[in-house]
Amino acid sequence: MADAKILEGRHAVVTGGGRGIGAAIAEELAALGADLTLISRDRAVLEDRRAALAAKVKISIETADVSDADAVAAAFKTAENRLGPVHILINNAGAARSAPFEKLDLAHWNAMLAVNLTGSYLCCRAVVPGMKHAGWGRIVNVASTAGLIGYRYIAAYAAAKHGVIGLTRALALELAQTGVTVNAVCPGYTDTDMVKSAVDNIAAKTGRSAAEARAELARANPQGRLIAPEEVAQTVAWLCLPASAAITGQAIPIAGGEVMS
Repeated sequence: MADAKILEGRHAVVTGGGRGIGAAIAEELAALGADLTLISRDRAVLEDRRAALAAKVKISIETADVSDADAVAAAFKTAENRLGPVHILINNAGAARSAPFEKLDLAHWNAMLAVNLTGSYLCCRAVVPGMKHAGWGRIVNVASTAGLIGYRYIAAYAAAKHGVIGLTRALALELAQTGVTVNAVCPGYTDTDMVKSAVDNIAAKTGRSAAEARAELARANPQGRLIAPEEVAQTVAWLCLPASAAITGQAIPIAGGEVMS
């Protein structure tokens, strides 16, 4: 990007910012000059991220479960006290579990909606008033291709990610004249710990090797590969730029042509 510090003076919050896609997004926003608050349930990975980025930008870390309303409110209050109003929110925290529908119990269903959908709602609720008051803001929800199409054995996860896209579109319209944009990115299978867990699960249940299971997931992408976290991060960063003010209400697939819209 032409201006390496174009987000200097902006405060970005990244949930699930300790590893995988969230960590890559944090790196990309730091390179553009944004100050960072990273939120995760895992304090150790947050400490590692802070150590890696502290020389580049101001950075704060908060331990919170995004599905817990009180924890989210407290984390955002502390983040604003430390680094000022939130200008950019990246709702990246999420979890995926699989089960055939007839074995999908209510606890599984509720857990997937809580972290993937309710968490995004709670974090949006924490920042929208301040963004409207400032007349500028960027919200990017990390959804999934599962939010655009169905997949076997992940009914709860797919329902939650479809909900994230619905939230994105509705909120984008409500905020369209405020200077705040709301978009979603929809990665396909991405080379992260979440996909490693899926590979291990496939291997354990089918007897295939990890390499065979990984190749099966890669085949879903017409390019025949997994997406790199950095590819997702660069798309997210583009949506956060001042020049992206006309892009709102979009759900952008990052999946090598698996989903076309």
